[in-house]
Amino acid sequence: MNKKMLSGSFWLSVSSILSKVLGIVYLIPWLIMLGSYSNQLNAQAIFNASYNPYGLLIAVGTAGLPSVIARRVSALNSRNQYLDSAYITKLALIIMLIAGVACGIVLYLLAPIIAAGTPVNSIDQAVTSIRMLVPAIILIPSMSMVRGWFQGHNDLKPYGISQLWEQLARALFIIGATFVIVKVLHMNYIIAVYFSVFGAFIGSLTSYLYLFFYGRKQLGSYREQMADSKPRSLNNITKAIMGLWYSSIPFVLVGSCITISQFIDQVFFKQVLVGVNHLSAEYVNYLYTVSSANPSKITVMVISLATSVSETSLPLFAELHAKRDRAGIKKLLIENYRLLLLFLLPIVIIAGFAAGPLYTILFTHDSVGSYFLVQNIIQSIFLGLAVNALTLLQSVHASRKAVLYMLIGIIIKLALQFPLLKALGANGAIIATDVAFVIILLLGYHRLNRFYGVSLKPLMPIIFINSCLTIILAIYHVTLQNDFNPMDRFSSFIYLAFYGIITVTIYLTFTIKTGMLKDIFGIELNQRK
Repeated sequence: MNKKMLSGSFWLSVSSILSKVLGIVYLIPWLIMLGSYSNQLNAQAIFNASYNPYGLLIAVGTAGLPSVIARRVSALNSRNQYLDSAYITKLALIIMLIAGVACGIVLYLLAPIIAAGTPVNSIDQAVTSIRMLVPAIILIPSMSMVRGWFQGHNDLKPYGISQLWEQLARALFIIGATFVIVKVLHMNYIIAVYFSVFGAFIGSLTSYLYLFFYGRKQLGSYREQMADSKPRSLNNITKAIMGLWYSSIPFVLVGSCITISQFIDQVFFKQVLVGVNHLSAEYVNYLYTVSSANPSKITVMVISLATSVSETSLPLFAELHAKRDRAGIKKLLIENYRLLLLFLLPIVIIAGFAAGPLYTILFTHDSVGSYFLVQNIIQSIFLGLAVNALTLLQSVHASRKAVLYMLIGIIIKLALQFPLLKALGANGAIIATDVAFVIILLLGYHRLNRFYGVSLKPLMPIIFINSCLTIILAIYHVTLQNDFNPMDRFSSFIYLAFYGIITVTIYLTFTIKTGMLKDIFGIELNQRK
């Protein structure tokens, strides 16, 4: 296993998962403080109606430049052009500061239009919630730019740790603000939702400060690199800016792929189910929350795992591509596939069979919510693999193909959305997304494997082990699980603790006994001579 890839994947995977866990754990006290289940559903709907357009504008605001910079910096550094990499990063940072302000203004002005199309009970509340994200959207593009600089240097530790600081500060602010507003001041819970949304700014500010102080500690090594660097060759500012923008377009489109899909769901959900199927607005608000808003809190962890592996690969592929090392790229592709599936498949399988207790712990006992959580967990495999495929295509300078496949997927999603949503309700929206992203991942991996001659044979042991795990859990699910059916948060937590320990132990035993851990990581665990 490539040491840089393994180290980078460790930092990004651990930090991404821990930060997403923090982003889920805070929900338990937060929702309890909000009061009744009706309040909780309405709060979740408002909260999530704000974050989909916010995520889309973040993708546009950053314009894919962090990923472009990571790839460009890595390529320039490999040629000892450290002065050029520093110059182009400073230029991109200025662009990101301007883009952040522009996106903040756009979000503020478009808030009423966006809110009108969202499945919430009060449009005015949604407008206020969306506008509470303006400070965060101003700050995040330039912060992402700084992360791209570290990523380009294959230094993913600050990238990962900054995510942890961001999520920790956000979670603590949300819990603290909600406690003061609801429990101390006895104000309306909607006010607490507004401040909870504002927590995104507190988190991004904290992350920015960490990156700033970490960067200051590294100034000495950066100056040494620049002292030994070749003379700067990039002097035409206009040409450099246009080059950055042109390179970033594919990253904008691909980076916003999942967000666009979620935004399509948000816009069509209310229009079809209320306007065409004539369901009540309150019921549609409930359906949207349990089928999309709530499950996304959990599935984002799975998707972030795939993102961390692919982001780790990006600068490594850029370096190999600059050296025209096809054999090295082929080997790295296989390592990427194996590392991704080794973690992605068991997480999805284990979480899928525990969807009921998971939903109960985070929200409340709801059989409908648990059903949709299972569907979303299964869907996260397709989303994660598709994101990885598109990122890999961009890493090997096949950005046009990545954009083409992404656009094909979005067109399919749009074509299927209305008829499936009308015929199958919330299930239809999920199926439309499944079909779109399965096609994206099939097209992406077919292109990569054919072009670089990659065989999928090394993946068979991982697939076999996870198939065995699925069979074991399926047998347990249809035989013994009915005897352990927790209905409240505490009993669900106890159940999940034992369930998690046992299932993870089973999977680790499989990987150790078959020699998979040794094969992938080059280590042996507790093996006697």
